Amino acid sequence: MSTPLLPGPRLPEAASAAPLSDELRAAAFTADGCLDLLGAVAYAALSRAETVPALRATRGGSPLETLVRLFLLQQAVPRDRARAALKDLARYEADGWLRDGGGQGGGADPSDIGASGATGATGNSGDTVRATVDVRPYAGDGGEDWWIVSDLGCAVGGAGGIGSAPGVERADLVLGVGGASTTLAGLTVRQSYDTALDLGTGSGIQALHASRHTTRVTATDVNPRALHFARLTLALSGAQEADLRRGGLFDPVGEERYDLIVSNPPFVISPSGADSGKRLTYRDGGMAGDDLCRTLVQQSAAHLNDGGWCQLLANWQHVEGQDWRERLASWVPAGCDAWIVQREVQDVAQYAELWLRDAAEHRGDPAAYAARYDAWLAEFEQAKVHGVGFGWITLRKSGTERSAITAEEWPHPVEQPLGPAIADWFGRQDFLRGHDDAALLASRFTLAPDVVQEQVGLPGAEDPEHVVLRSGRGMRRATKVDTVGAGFAGVCDGTLPAGRIVDAIAQLLREDPVILRDRTPESIRLLVEQGFLEPVV
Repeated sequence: MSTPLLPGPRLPEAASAAPLSDELRAAAFTADGCLDLLGAVAYAALSRAETVPALRATRGGSPLETLVRLFLLQQAVPRDRARAALKDLARYEADGWLRDGGGQGGGADPSDIGASGATGATGNSGDTVRATVDVRPYAGDGGEDWWIVSDLGCAVGGAGGIGSAPGVERADLVLGVGGASTTLAGLTVRQSYDTALDLGTGSGIQALHASRHTTRVTATDVNPRALHFARLTLALSGAQEADLRRGGLFDPVGEERYDLIVSNPPFVISPSGADSGKRLTYRDGGMAGDDLCRTLVQQSAAHLNDGGWCQLLANWQHVEGQDWRERLASWVPAGCDAWIVQREVQDVAQYAELWLRDAAEHRGDPAAYAARYDAWLAEFEQAKVHGVGFGWITLRKSGTERSAITAEEWPHPVEQPLGPAIADWFGRQDFLRGHDDAALLASRFTLAPDVVQEQVGLPGAEDPEHVVLRSGRGMRRATKVDTVGAGFAGVCDGTLPAGRIVDAIAQLLREDPVILRDRTPESIRLLVEQGFLEPVV
């Protein structure tokens, strides 16, 4: 596919990505190498857009220190040091990865301030070079050395601290690795697929992950600069080239179907009025409210093969008089199972402030900031929205007439990567859907290996007030069980059918086994659905 016309300055050529990656790897400019060099404190500070600790840790002038300053910290570095780190320096300048160190961006390096208070001399502009793009080391699923290419300032600290991408309109910026992208990567069900679609690829992170387990990867974006950055990311990381297509939603793929669809879409619910400010492509979808996320969910089934997955991050509105769970469940297309998890809720003021700061509106004219803030609140008020939820949505095209749809709130820590646990959850839905109560009692179960039992009560009491089963894996759930549930779970080792265990418990407790068989399946279903019990199949 030909490179689209790109607004702003020239971007690097992908042709020199392979030799560049060899040189980066040789200098240990990798995720592990940078962590070893910088240390945990400086490395963590980078995620908060604080670069001073990293600058202090890279004063020695080694090839790795030079590359960190060049590509991660976006500092001008002496040409001789750059040449020591990158032997083919002239080619990387000619292909647009580097430019002359004079001109806009960068600023003084506080770690070079001497006793006199003057910054260390950097020489004439021709004596230094700068990176034209942000290159961030990134560890692959199997420990591969990957690199994510994005606009300057967009890999360290996200968009809120941008100010170093000369000649690029903020609306056209392409962001690098952030919390949302790594979250989605960890949620994705990793299986061997024939086809995958990364919808709204940005700098290509999800396409890069998909390339490791998918024969053919398609990546789309409305921003032509994003498609070029995705190409650079894939080429620099040594991944197969994706089929890159420009356009929004499912328009670029027509009626094509995929085994996996992943999307970290521009889900921000921003106002559409004249005073709302310029639309930012990387976050604003251009549709009213949460219509973009709703449309993605509703249209996904038509683009999935049977058994295919659609996984996306989303924001959704909490509308007065509506249960958000019922509202989102209504989005799910027929023939699909769905698991919707709400991780966080913000009130409308918090939400507006978050994204106004992301756009750096708070740094400009106070009156303009107040007007835009008011525009956000006015649109929320008109739509009767009192809060905004953030979370993830996973759909699987099961083809069943009895869809399993769960929408729940879970703000607690989870295990990442969560993809295997998500696949297991959908597998358990298939099992439960195919087993009525009689079949359930005829089945055998084992207690999941990560489950422990806790007894809670007053010290010295003869019996606990309640018993809790707690899982240390996946969603890390905890659930309260009664005496029957605790006893049942405790003896599930896969040797006896559930009904035999229930009968034994009834005899021990001197209860009617018929009555216990009637009420126990509901508890078994809950323990299976939440992963405390595993069916023996």
